[in-house]
Formats: sequence, C-alpha cells, structure tokens
Amino acid sequence: MVIVFDLDDTLYREMDFVLGGLRAVASHLEEILHTEQIKIYHELLEILQEFGRGEIFDLFLKRKNFYSKRRVRECISIYRYHKPIIKIYKESKIFLDRYKNYPLYIVTDGNKKVQAHKIKNLNLDPYFKKILITHRYGIKKSKPSLYCFNLIKKIENCNWEKIVYIGDNPAKDFVSLKRVNAKTVRLLKGNYAKDYVKDEFEADERINSLNELPKILKKFFK
Repeated sequence: MVIVFDLDDTLYREMDFVLGGLRAVASHLEEILHTEQIKIYHELLEILQEFGRGEIFDLFLKRKNFYSKRRVRECISIYRYHKPIIKIYKESKIFLDRYKNYPLYIVTDGNKKVQAHKIKNLNLDPYFKKILITHRYGIKKSKPSLYCFNLIKKIENCNWEKIVYIGDNPAKDFVSLKRVNAKTVRLLKGNYAKDYVKDEFEADERINSLNELPKILKKFFK
C-alpha cells in the first residue's frame, strides 16, 4: 500500500495561508496608502469573497487609483512569501504518525516556490518519503496528469492498484487515477467540499476527516 496525499486543504487549512498573505499585503500597503492596515485587510477580504483570489490585488489597487503591473507583482510576491502561521490538521498528524512505516508521498500543484515555502513551514519533510511539486516538472505535468504518480509507481515498483490518493479537488484529483485503477479518496474540506461532479471525476470514497481514512484503507486493502 502506497499512500499519496494532496497538500492544500488535505493536510492543512489553505485559508490560513491565504489570510496570512492578505494581512502581510495590508501591512505593506498601510503606509503607502495612508490607510489603516485593518481597513485594507477587510477590503481585500470583501474582494476575496466576491471575486476569489484571481485578480484580488488588481481590483484593490484599481479601486484606490494606485494600479500598476509593478505594484501588483509586488503584492503577489509579498503574499506568496510571507511568513505563514499554518499547521497541519490534528488528524493529519495522528494519521501520519500511525502510518509512518508505510511509503507516504505528497503530490501537489501550484507555484513551486510557494508550495515549497508552505511545506517547509508545515515541517512535512520528516513524514514523507518524497514530496513532488508538479510544477517543478512543468505546468503540463500538473494534475490530472499522471506524471508524478508514475514517478511514485516506479520508485515503489508497484501496480496502480497499490496506490491510494487522498485529495480535495474533484475537478482534477481523481479522474486520471481512476482510469488506471488506483484508489481515490476525496476529503470534503475547503473550497470544493460541496462541489458535485460526474461519476468519472468523483473519488471512490468520500470522507469528512482523515480520522476516517484508516477504515477506508482497510476496505481497499483487505
């Protein structure tokens, strides 16, 4: 049995990183805009809730008549590389400690420097045999590509049926793995918890907490 995890909203709460990044940007802009940090932070939160993260700094700076591509890049850099106050879920630690003698991996999408920054601050390296950030191999190797899973398969010299992947995003996490008969588990946390998808995109099993995962693994590998 080879156990592979997603990172964001699977092992820790991604929103903690997001909110910390917005606070760091608000602190940076406070003196420049002559506006209290807390007011900037709440405006950023309002944009986040209405429009998502995609162009949050573009929209904010345009509202303030302070927009430029350079300033947006500056905000993005501060957001990405702030010192986050993040920690893995309690149930993540319990599971990882219990299954430490099994081959454990992470496969995660996202900016390679940002994901590495998160992993370092979460102190995840000691738990995992290897952590694969897909963008290190090229954006085309991100999920639903099986590229990084194939690397794991080669390392472990195992069949697809021996691999189980736990993730949260049904749009990309499970569809390719299901086609090769790997096992899949969807953790119902984060932005995608309430998303409904067609059967081909849905995981084999769904759980609300990693506390439920040992029971699922016993079902998979009788």
